[in-house]
Amino acid sequence: MKKSSLVTGALSLSLVFTLAACGDNGVNGDADQTDNENENASNNGNGEEAASEYNSSEATHVIEAGIGLNNQHPQYHGLLRFKEIVESETDGDVYVETYHSSQLGDDRQMMEALQLGSQEVTIPSTAPIANFVEQYAILDFPFLFPDEEIAMDVLNGDIGDQLLDALEDQEMVGLAWWENGYRDLTNSVQAVATAEDFQGLTIRTMENEVHLAAFQELGANPTPMAFGELFTAMQQGTVDGQENPLATIYLEGFYEVQDHYSDTNHVYSPFVFLMSKQFYDQLPDDYQEIVRNAAQEAGEYQIEENRKQNNELLDALVDEGVEYTEVTPEAREEMAEIVQPVNERFAEQIDPDFAEEVYSAIEEAQQNAE
Repeated sequence: MKKSSLVTGALSLSLVFTLAACGDNGVNGDADQTDNENENASNNGNGEEAASEYNSSEATHVIEAGIGLNNQHPQYHGLLRFKEIVESETDGDVYVETYHSSQLGDDRQMMEALQLGSQEVTIPSTAPIANFVEQYAILDFPFLFPDEEIAMDVLNGDIGDQLLDALEDQEMVGLAWWENGYRDLTNSVQAVATAEDFQGLTIRTMENEVHLAAFQELGANPTPMAFGELFTAMQQGTVDGQENPLATIYLEGFYEVQDHYSDTNHVYSPFVFLMSKQFYDQLPDDYQEIVRNAAQEAGEYQIEENRKQNNELLDALVDEGVEYTEVTPEAREEMAEIVQPVNERFAEQIDPDFAEEVYSAIEEAQQNAE
């Protein structure tokens, strides 16, 4: 992610002002969580009530859809697109209530709610899904995918279909792959340009064994923590830093409590659009097709928006006073070599045959892209 390739010109004033206001809208930082929970359930990207000609009282089916990120993130914009499509295609007979900023709980809590049938939709990263379906852990192998296009090519193929199908045994239905993006590192201690710079840093991670082992291999002290607790933990110095895609880093206002950003690109992180199997199974066949198509169409929109924002936010982050450190390909390759034993160990533990399928699919996608 080279700065010169991210932004070809100055950000427009409207973009800067819009995004600069985002730091206080997340569940983290100084935002009042109680106020967030009392908001109307369906909000658009500007925090205003989402326009809809339908209402839940007239619907046969109501979908409660929750995410962990705030209402400025492309993930939430994609969720609003899903709402728009589903309500339009069913003439309001399926109504979608949208909740952002962990209003319904963290990723794991929302997935458990899907299993119980007390919530209908959530869109987590793959890391917490590995707690339910072990094969998902392979998608969190560091430096697995060489670029975003190859990642999505693999996920939209046989490998992705196998992973989505595996969710049904966990009372969840995987409808589509969305994009979180490459995870990068921020911290409040020092610039991180090489593998050696990880030494001694306390880094918040998700509850994922692969992430924990990889950061330990690099010499850091990984600390699993719920996302909703992260801002305060960084503010109080409980952790030195964290790792997330650039859009999350900026839109959650992490620049307020972090001094350094490094484009480590250490893990490509997809989102998975999940629906409660109990809810999905009781939908009429035509409605099942509508929600599936809507999840995929909204996902295409979300991916486009996510990449657009990631291509614009680096300068905005630097403008907030964060020091940007570009990680060279050589340094990234060294990091990959250090954590390779982690990948090999977990590939053997998860399913060596499936791991080989994934590696072969990535190689084939690379060849097709040449």
